Amino acid sequence: MSSLSATIQNVFNEPGCGKNANKSEAERKKGCTKQLQPGGAAGGCAFDGAKVALQPLTDVAHLVHGPIACEGNSWDNRGAASSGSQIWRTGFTTDINETDVVFGGEKRLYKAIKEIIEKYDPPAVFVYQTCVPAMTGDDINAVCKAASAKFGKPCIPVNSPGFVGPKNLGNKLAGEALLDHVIGTVEPEVTTPYDLNIIGEYNLSGELWQVKPLFDELGIRISACISGDGRYKDVASSHRARAAMMVCSKAMINVARKMEERYGIPFFEGSFYGIQDSSDSLREIARLLVERGAPADLLERTEAVIAREEAKAWAAIEPFKKRLTGKKVLLITGGVKSWSVVAALQEAGMELVGTSVKKSTKEDKERIKELMGQDAHMIDDMAPREMYKMLKDAKADIMLSGGKSQFVALKAAMPWLDINQERSHAYMGYIGMVKLVAEIDKAIYNPMWEQLRKRAPWESASTTWQAKAIAQANAEAAALAADPVAAEAVRRAKKICHCKSVDLGTIEGAIKAHALTDVAGVRTHTNASGGCGACAGRVEDILARVSAPAELLQAAE
Repeated sequence: MSSLSATIQNVFNEPGCGKNANKSEAERKKGCTKQLQPGGAAGGCAFDGAKVALQPLTDVAHLVHGPIACEGNSWDNRGAASSGSQIWRTGFTTDINETDVVFGGEKRLYKAIKEIIEKYDPPAVFVYQTCVPAMTGDDINAVCKAASAKFGKPCIPVNSPGFVGPKNLGNKLAGEALLDHVIGTVEPEVTTPYDLNIIGEYNLSGELWQVKPLFDELGIRISACISGDGRYKDVASSHRARAAMMVCSKAMINVARKMEERYGIPFFEGSFYGIQDSSDSLREIARLLVERGAPADLLERTEAVIAREEAKAWAAIEPFKKRLTGKKVLLITGGVKSWSVVAALQEAGMELVGTSVKKSTKEDKERIKELMGQDAHMIDDMAPREMYKMLKDAKADIMLSGGKSQFVALKAAMPWLDINQERSHAYMGYIGMVKLVAEIDKAIYNPMWEQLRKRAPWESASTTWQAKAIAQANAEAAALAADPVAAEAVRRAKKICHCKSVDLGTIEGAIKAHALTDVAGVRTHTNASGGCGACAGRVEDILARVSAPAELLQAAE
């Protein structure tokens, strides 16, 4: 087994992963290995995931070994912010061509590393493998090793060619590169009982800086943020921290768990979105640090800071709360934000009509149920037409999502606010919560929406394109309601696995026919989840729904 294949198998078998934790011993031994299929990734490839995970390390040079389009696709595609060096915002690529495909691009890569070190003198160079040189056999590990020895600078190979899987796999492969080549390679100049690692935080729009003053006041030192506004030396010496906070377990759970295993650094998963979550995270950080040797008065000082900041935040939110209580929000995001932002919105008195869980773990979904109740409307994959109808029917007053979904809200002439990685505002911590509420208030009560909803003088209510679209959707829904056979056919035809074009009916039929109980069995009989793996969560939900009656029947017998 190649080194890359072995690394991918280890990542998929990560014991800290929620899916693996819920498997039987036999299933855990089989692991989650998948075929490496070029073109199987959807919604961002592994290279893209590795680049966005590591690029916020601000003082290193990020060199993409591949065609120039790969660097162009991934350059500066997050709103991460730096308080120091700006070299991370410079796009470096080997820009391989047809000749390199035929004769190999290793010499070109070596020369690129040499040029970067001579011109910019960074503390390290991160080299990203992409699809083309990976398939032609360029050995970036060997080139990086030779360059490190020659120039006396760490050259870190990041083996994450796009064809091996989706963006989330790339996040974890980036973590493996840090674990293998960076973390633990430098000893810190000084250590304190207050040293903390923050993992899976990218300092989008400078969000980390809204929480850092509280750490500074309490004497808590951020040893390393992996990777927002991070520095190479800090990450390399982060193995001496006393505790760690995991912000997004979907991205780098392997880093947190292996650092606990290798260096004895305990970690917890928390959030700084919302007042209560911010307070809970500060308390947990203080508790872990005290357990690891920090003075016990840290707990008391933390409670004092929490009481003060909560009082200030609630006082600032109160004027908005009167205007926002009862307003309905449609949240289209994923991962940790699928539950952490829910808590923040509820604190402001707003109601959630639905939250997407496309990138959420099983633990994320359980937290959503705790916040919204067992009947929470969790959206796995809502079609644009469904989003439009929900907004147009006034089932939501505003949509919070990423830029990809904004045009649905704009077509519906409904307020929209960017909550994803491209956002321009920082929403973390107590200050961020007040900013989030203020931005929602501005969006909902902006007078332009009323103007946009007015039809032109020459239009009638029934001739606008919006009215025609809704009428067509209503007619289709009515036709299906009147024809149960057609409705069932449409339901069964819903695509679950887009990579392999497997529909719901095929999966349900296979589960019933073969008494399947896990995703691996479904993959064997239908090929669903045989590509990028993004549909595994949907398949698990179908398994739970379809197999439940049989289990109940067996129990009754």
